[in-house]
Amino acid sequence: MNIIVTAGPTREPLDPIRFISNRSTGKMGYALADVCARRNHKVLLISGPVSIVPPRNVRLVMVETADEMFNAVRKSIPWCDVLVMAAAVSDFKAKYIHPGKMKKRDMRDILHLKRNVDILKAVRPRKGKRIYVGFAAETSNIIQEAQKKLKEKGVDLIVANDVTMKNSGFGTDTNRVVFLFANGCIKKLPLMRKTQVAGKIIDWIEDQHGNDK
Repeated sequence: MNIIVTAGPTREPLDPIRFISNRSTGKMGYALADVCARRNHKVLLISGPVSIVPPRNVRLVMVETADEMFNAVRKSIPWCDVLVMAAAVSDFKAKYIHPGKMKKRDMRDILHLKRNVDILKAVRPRKGKRIYVGFAAETSNIIQEAQKKLKEKGVDLIVANDVTMKNSGFGTDTNRVVFLFANGCIKKLPLMRKTQVAGKIIDWIEDQHGNDK
């Protein structure tokens, strides 16, 4: 299969020095790309800024902002059979990016923001028979919030997790996730290494792809 995997955070600049971002390290997305490549799938890894050595045998596109990630995904959709959106894309960006460093004495207490594009929702009309997988990093009401995203984004699978739990979420080598499928089924997985979680996701994708032939 031809598989796009997005990974890591995005950074939304305020000026040449400061930016808005989040705690994503890219470990889950990079684990997914690695497992896909090891199974001889063709992989395009679209990554935000991370400090991880990329897996072997993947095509890597580095981006910084949500707009850059969206453009990279949109451009490559016709090529792919599967889109796995594991990146933690910033929801907001600055309304105005200052060309020079903002001096502390001139900075105001209010930061004016505007919403970033929701990449999965934006490429939903181009889904066709492609398999779309999304992620939901939550701190409460995990199942309910993931079910909302499943419906809003029109994906086949949402992988949800509680980032407040020990050994689960950003920066860890392990994760405890819940699979929510478009048909309404829910599957809770025990704590396991992110490479193992990636394997479970790819197992399901391969089964789905085989059934669609």
